[in-house]
Amino acid sequence: MRPLDRVGSLKLKLGLVIVAAVLVTIGVLELGRWAGWPTVPVAFGALVIALAMVQLLAHGMTFPLRQMAHAASQLAAGQRHEPVTASARDEVGALARAFNRMADEVAETDRLRRDLVANVSHELRTPIAAMRAVLENLADGVEEPDPATLERLVRQTERLQSLVEDLLDLSRLEAGVVDLEVTTVTASELLAEAVDLVAAAPGAPVRTSVEPADLQFPGDDRRLVQVLVNLIDNARAHAPEDSDVEVAAVQRGGDVELSVTDRGPGVAAHDVERIFERFHRGDVAGDGPGVHDGGTGLGLAITRWIVDLHGGRIHVDDRHRPGCRMVVTLPRTSGTA
Repeated sequence: MRPLDRVGSLKLKLGLVIVAAVLVTIGVLELGRWAGWPTVPVAFGALVIALAMVQLLAHGMTFPLRQMAHAASQLAAGQRHEPVTASARDEVGALARAFNRMADEVAETDRLRRDLVANVSHELRTPIAAMRAVLENLADGVEEPDPATLERLVRQTERLQSLVEDLLDLSRLEAGVVDLEVTTVTASELLAEAVDLVAAAPGAPVRTSVEPADLQFPGDDRRLVQVLVNLIDNARAHAPEDSDVEVAAVQRGGDVELSVTDRGPGVAAHDVERIFERFHRGDVAGDGPGVHDGGTGLGLAITRWIVDLHGGRIHVDDRHRPGCRMVVTLPRTSGTA
């Protein structure tokens, strides 16, 4: 029972408890005097009744604090706990609500940590197992060390290297230890460099457009190339064979909009908000949940962090159907973190 939950201030609650205790004491004393009872027993009874009432009211006031202390002990031990009662409108209620939010974030962080360990273990296991099988075959003489076999080993090594580099990039970005080297970026040169880096890999052709042609803006060109390469790689992986991928840079008011558009199946509607999470592999639109787009699920997470560091934002333009249009909006004035 918490009769003071509706009171919006802890100071007011304490004042009400004190006033109530005084009034109860005076009332009992007056009742005893009117009834002609002995003064000492009446005073003692008044004290007991007042203390009982204070205990009743104070119990409701401090109940969330006791819950938080118990829940904090469970959190420290890595155990699950029930949400703290947060019905009070005073400072203790606000603290209880903040504690519940913190506990939810801790639980989510712990879930992400477990998922990270599981996903990294899975991603590392696959190329390592493939390399081991090939090396064992070479050692046993089952296979000859011909160029094709060595090329398979190289590809698996590159896959391992790419995963490790992505993990290192992501950890640095999340820790905020990456300093951007902000210079004046020329949009046409930025797009050309990104396209050159992906041109050697098989996939849909890429065409670019810049408007205006001399568009420039502040940013870290090396990191922005990384953003575009990630987006173009994803687009080329899903673009139909008879289509191309469009990369555009357009000035829109005080912002610069970089976009990568393909005509593939697109991103499933339920994944539009989640594809930028670490290790989340989006479902292919139209094929239902469970049909994933491949990859490690790190590229878009890294892309989002880089865009955030530039003071921009990235999103999926869900109006573009069929296909997928990824849009990066960056400020034309330096607003980087």
